[in-house]
Amino acid sequence: MIYKLVVPRVGEDVEEIRVLEWHGETGRRFAPGELIVELETHKALVEVRCGQPGVLRAALAQAGDWAKLETPIALLSDDEGEALPADPGQAAELAVDFTVD
Repeated sequence: MIYKLVVPRVGEDVEEIRVLEWHGETGRRFAPGELIVELETHKALVEVRCGQPGVLRAALAQAGDWAKLETPIALLSDDEGEALPADPGQAAELAVDFTVD
């Protein structure tokens, strides 16, 4: 199955968040609890960790890009063989855990 990683809602006054660093290249397999990406608001650092196993298939936002909350920034899947959807918004949402510092 294909999953979308969306920008988490981290605060009431936050509308966009910047991608700081991906912690793996396309094709990397993540286990639950592993750090996938670091994001930043104007005031805080956000660490996003995988809530389920998955393979990073595509980064839709690169380091330095700003993305609106709840928009897809990556696609992951259960395995490497599945075709990616033309519209990332159609994918199921990936379970994640995140912390805000």
